[in-house]
Amino acid sequence: MLSNPHGRERLVKFTYTLVLGLFLGGLLTKLVEMALPAGTASSEFLLTSVNASVGPLSVDLVAVAFILGPVTLSLNFLTVVGIAMVAMVARSML
Repeated sequence: MLSNPHGRERLVKFTYTLVLGLFLGGLLTKLVEMALPAGTASSEFLLTSVNASVGPLSVDLVAVAFILGPVTLSLNFLTVVGIAMVAMVARSML
């Protein structure tokens, strides 16, 4: 797939940045949910999310069978902020 070792390294760094950013965005979302009262305009803006879901995925390998899912990705403004923060820190460290 990627014969260039630098390309593989960039893909790994991108994946780490994305995953850490999603976790940070989720943490920011939970903190805002606890801090802001429900129903305010700012909380509605920050907490409105778009959800994408895949699954369940069934795998049967004769000896082993398992079901994965559903896997759901929930994005909101704070998730994007978390990804951007991790990306800025990662870029400054490189």
